[in-house]
Amino acid sequence: MYILFEGIDTCGKSTQIERIAQKFENVVVTKEPGGTPFGIKAREILLQDSLTSKRAELLLFLADRAEHYSQVIKPNQDKLILSDRGFLSGIGYALANGEFDFEHLVELNRFALEEHFPDLIVLFITNMETLKERLGEKELDGIELRGLEYLISVQNYMKESLEKLELPHLLIDATDSIESIEQTITQHIVGCIS
Repeated sequence: MYILFEGIDTCGKSTQIERIAQKFENVVVTKEPGGTPFGIKAREILLQDSLTSKRAELLLFLADRAEHYSQVIKPNQDKLILSDRGFLSGIGYALANGEFDFEHLVELNRFALEEHFPDLIVLFITNMETLKERLGEKELDGIELRGLEYLISVQNYMKESLEKLELPHLLIDATDSIESIEQTITQHIVGCIS
């Protein structure tokens, strides 16, 4: 089962992936970008926010996604795959950058994923107050430096895209307690695999 954990920075995805991974056997934990040797290099470029072309940024994400699918997702389909980010973030960030058509982005991602979207998407939804508080506690990368309004718009595009795609998903209130979120996600996964 391929599960995508999505949401903007500091919403709690990584914390939950660590906790959920301990509750199941035969688990593969990965991330986009950064889940492959190519992805590590792509991540460095993307977090520096050094690309001036938003098309180049999109294509770098898509190249990483195709490599990640080929090297990590496809060979491990018999396991529980927990991925920190994936195609939904790609679509959300691209739409927030304002130059792209939703249907075109979906087709590009279908191509990168060899027509295999995740079995479940867990989308964390936060608010401006929590985002501001959590970002204030860390050093910001190039994408986070684009601003709070930008990040909230990315979140909104992710949620809208998920609704349009009608893929199996679970919406999580990122302001809830870590324990409560963990319990909700665990129960949902157990329900899906049993």
